[in-house]
Amino acid sequence: MTLPGTPGQRPLRSRRSVLAVPGSNPRFLEKAQGLPADAVFLDLEDAVAPLAKERARHAVVEALNEGDWGTKTRVVRVNDWATPWTYRDVITVVEGAGARLDALLLPKTQDAAQVRALDLLLTQVERTVGLAAGRIGIEAQIEDARGLVNAEEIARASPRLESLVFGPADFMASINMKSLVVGEQPPGYPADAYHYILMRILMAARAHGLQAIDGPYLQIRNPAGFREVAGRSAALGFDGKWVLHPDQIAAANEIFSPSQEDYDRAELILDAYEWWTSAAGGARGAAMLGEEMIDEASRKMALVLAGKGRAAGLVRTSAFEPPAVS
Repeated sequence: MTLPGTPGQRPLRSRRSVLAVPGSNPRFLEKAQGLPADAVFLDLEDAVAPLAKERARHAVVEALNEGDWGTKTRVVRVNDWATPWTYRDVITVVEGAGARLDALLLPKTQDAAQVRALDLLLTQVERTVGLAAGRIGIEAQIEDARGLVNAEEIARASPRLESLVFGPADFMASINMKSLVVGEQPPGYPADAYHYILMRILMAARAHGLQAIDGPYLQIRNPAGFREVAGRSAALGFDGKWVLHPDQIAAANEIFSPSQEDYDRAELILDAYEWWTSAAGGARGAAMLGEEMIDEASRKMALVLAGKGRAAGLVRTSAFEPPAVS
């Protein structure tokens, strides 16, 4: 399934909750396998000290190959291109566990050239180890002002791209935001300081058939704060959010899933529109469903919501009954 009405052709993986897992911590690598997150990213970047980078690569390969990750989307975050570690991250992980990997996450993405460089390296390694070229996806993390300004060109840089990810901590530092609390509003600003940032990422992602993922909320002992921040990006249309602690997973899965009522309504709209536009329904382009008029635009909106509900495992509780047509 791809996002409707967009040029995206890659699978639409479930990413309501994306669990960050330090690649150098064997206990966390093992524990993450049994947690109910939709996706995991095994981190070789910020969560791994420079002296532990080499060991972490091999630990990640072992965890991917020998672990039971179930249906989780499996991602590895490599180091950014400004470091000396990126190329070796890619080669070691893809040569060692490419068949068990869904995507690589490129942090601190600043322009399309960086995405294309990763694409080229991935293609070479895939061909070397006998994997289908292009099978492994790319997620691009937007973490500074330059990356945000170039979000549109980044989003169209490679057919491997699956999502754009907001990285709030580095971004706040890059623009000198007056706050040390990641994800919280800076003091002295009476509106939402993140609205423009999130919307620009979302528009670039949607224009090119990509998912949009919100970054982490670091106050893991503040569930109300997490819900507020996650609810903001979910309301805009984001597909999911990073989680740093198991206690955040259930909230993310709930917040980025449609309610049962909305899911049922979306399925009813799809069924009703299909029937009304058929010969049996009179081949109508617009019709009534209860007190609401539905048309092609309604179908597109319902298709998105129904797709999210199905991905979340929701089961519909109502059925469409065609009316008698005189």
